[in-house]
Amino acid sequence: MTDINAFIDDKVKNNDIFLFMKGSPDFPQCGFSGQVVQILSYLGVEYGSANVLESAELRDGIKAYTNWPTIPQLYVKGEFVGGADIVREMFQSGELQTHLEGAGIAVKATA
Repeated sequence: MTDINAFIDDKVKNNDIFLFMKGSPDFPQCGFSGQVVQILSYLGVEYGSANVLESAELRDGIKAYTNWPTIPQLYVKGEFVGGADIVREMFQSGELQTHLEGAGIAVKATA
């Protein structure tokens, strides 16, 4: 396993919720990352994040890790959930809240 894969694996497996994004939760640097941050903030869940703009190796590595071409990428309990479109659709239908609660993560607000 390469160093970047080990880094990604560590973040995904050691955080209940982890978001690979462009920018940071306080300063998202793309609209799609911003949407996912807004959804997670609305739900009141704690999550870790990594800014893929800080490292080309991380940006390429996360795409290879999941075989998913876009960023952001959301993981819950070590499982890849999806990108911005999937997360938004799951949130709007209530499926994301159900998924989080099913994973034992308390959700403070519902859509």
